[in-house]
Amino acid sequence: MRGSRTGDWRLALVVGVVVALVAPRQARAEEAIALVGGRVITLSGRALEVGTVVMRGGRVVAVAAGKVVPAGARAIDVSGKVVTPGLVVVDSPVGAADIDLEPSTRDDAISERDDDGNHAALRLADALSLRTPMIAVLRDQGVTSAVVAPWGGLVSGQAAWLDLGEGGPEQVVRASVAMVANLGNAGASAAGGSRAYAVTRLKEMLDDARAFARGARHDKSAFRPLSGSRLDLQALQGVLSGKQPLYVRASREADLRAALAVAREQKLRLVVGGGAEAWRLASELAAARVPVLVDPFENLPESFDALGSRLDNAARLAKTGVRLGFALRGENHNAPTLRQRAGVACANGLPHDEALAAASRNLAEAFGLSDHGTLAAGKIANVVVWSGDPLELSTQVERVFVHGVEQPRRSRQAELRDRYR
Repeated sequence: MRGSRTGDWRLALVVGVVVALVAPRQARAEEAIALVGGRVITLSGRALEVGTVVMRGGRVVAVAAGKVVPAGARAIDVSGKVVTPGLVVVDSPVGAADIDLEPSTRDDAISERDDDGNHAALRLADALSLRTPMIAVLRDQGVTSAVVAPWGGLVSGQAAWLDLGEGGPEQVVRASVAMVANLGNAGASAAGGSRAYAVTRLKEMLDDARAFARGARHDKSAFRPLSGSRLDLQALQGVLSGKQPLYVRASREADLRAALAVAREQKLRLVVGGGAEAWRLASELAAARVPVLVDPFENLPESFDALGSRLDNAARLAKTGVRLGFALRGENHNAPTLRQRAGVACANGLPHDEALAAASRNLAEAFGLSDHGTLAAGKIANVVVWSGDPLELSTQVERVFVHGVEQPRRSRQAELRDRYR
């Protein structure tokens, strides 16, 4: 009897601690907060020179012109500031690679090995370290979401969408937001042949996944083994049904045309990452409604896959009607330069608000997260308050909200700076 009461006491203590830790976060999320008086760039309509953004329950509940504070809301004066949706990084291995040159910390890359190149069942979400110091560093630059994608192989696996708030598993908004593939030199290397063979192998994998769905056995076929394990072929069904996009990294014009042809033949939702020579076929990409995610820093050839690199790539694509976004190239510690990259694109002809959209709204739309990337009623309250123009390097992030909860402004870099100043 005594032991039972002791156990009850211990259980009550544990429950009390959990409630004490969780309840403040829930209370903060439910509290109505009004950001009052700032210049609000909604990316869902015209900018408000003086506006108010109201958040509650993790979502934006109102965006209005003027200084309007609903009854019961906590008002935060942001007069003279700029309010925008949070930015999104794509192809940064945040949470999957803390030290680029230390293999034991790299969970984003598949090592080269003698296999079929099909790793569709791999979910990077299963290996993410959600308490990496890089999350706070990204938030300090206005980044509130990340698309973390695997590298290596012909089909690398599944990318995850993270919202970069303090916490744990709830940060993974969607564990599988896209299937990732590689064409060009990277795809050819993984397929063990030329770039043309990589395209053939990719089509074969997709055809085999269709055959698998019709009942073909993965371990024995009338003609040959299917290209991929049972789990890999199952994982490709979301791409074939159109439930998720095929995110293809490709830079050379020929590889981009091949990706377009595969998507057309297989009736797939295609998103292109890289696209150094995408400007050469901008009209075709626009006609096919294919989002293209480029790196505005890419201005000189870094390989034979990108001989046509140019600084005005983003501007040319947007002018032709291509849905434009920004993506990194597997960079982790350079991910905080996202807004600088947007500024470079702006300086080379991309309109200002389109540059901001390419770092937020367009990426959310490309990966099917329509409730992210804009400031409008019902959208996820990932919001950043800036001291000025977000695309100016001198501008500072002043407040960051993820799902309506204001985030701490301390990062490991800031702590090291203060310690050794």
